[in-house]
Amino acid sequence: MGLDPATWAIIAAASSATSAAYSIYSGEKQQQQQEKSLQMQEQANKKAEASALKQESQSQQSINKANQKQADTSAILAAAQESGGQNQTLLTGPMGVDPNQLALGKNTLLGA
Repeated sequence: MGLDPATWAIIAAASSATSAAYSIYSGEKQQQQQEKSLQMQEQANKKAEASALKQESQSQQSINKANQKQADTSAILAAAQESGGQNQTLLTGPMGVDPNQLALGKNTLLGA
């Protein structure tokens, strides 16, 4: 008892449809895995970039710490001694402020 050709045709068609469906399912699964892999790779790249930036910042901070600028105190003291010990500022000059100009009770243009 054999199967007639129409039954074989139906079985072949069903087998082809099943095979195609599995192929589609398998392709979609593979695509999902590739997308997941790409997402993981992107996350890893972002972490690596953040780590590199942090390391660069720490390196720059350590370089700055090693090359700190310091005041030249000997030059400041030498300049103060050259001026004869007079206290001075950029606003008053080497002679300071005349104490007579600080006296209260004098007439000025702003009021008396």
